[in-house]
Amino acid sequence: MRWRDVKHNKIIKKNQTESGQKIASIPKRIKAFLVDMFMINMPILYIAVYLVLDGKENFQQNPIAIFVCTMLFGIIISTLLFKFAQTPGYKAYEIKLVHAKTKNGVGFFRCFFRFLCFIVSGAILIGLISCFFRKDGKNLHDLLSDTMVVDI
Repeated sequence: MRWRDVKHNKIIKKNQTESGQKIASIPKRIKAFLVDMFMINMPILYIAVYLVLDGKENFQQNPIAIFVCTMLFGIIISTLLFKFAQTPGYKAYEIKLVHAKTKNGVGFFRCFFRFLCFIVSGAILIGLISCFFRKDGKNLHDLLSDTMVVDI
């Protein structure tokens, strides 16, 4: 067993916070994200493409519709994380979002800021792969919003 650090006379294991919560693994977080995409974002996109607009071509040529769908997804995700600290994907894989310092729930605006940071970090790609180079496994959007995903 590898020990990462000793802080405040406590021995802290790798991938574990000072309060003893285990940081969620990268595969769990990826799977949870995919579940959320299919359960939340796909219905939004289906409604926008086939009920509001007249097919895929109109949707692809309409940046306002793409923006509205993305923001609606972000608002729903942020609301779920604010109210329950979990999305359907997080619940399925038994993980939750907490504030990095207080280990408590996260406010709506911090959750929405985290979503916006996720969009930006996904666009530059460095933010999404940063978790593979950090000992704590945090992505750029977690660092900027001061949050972390832990096992329940």
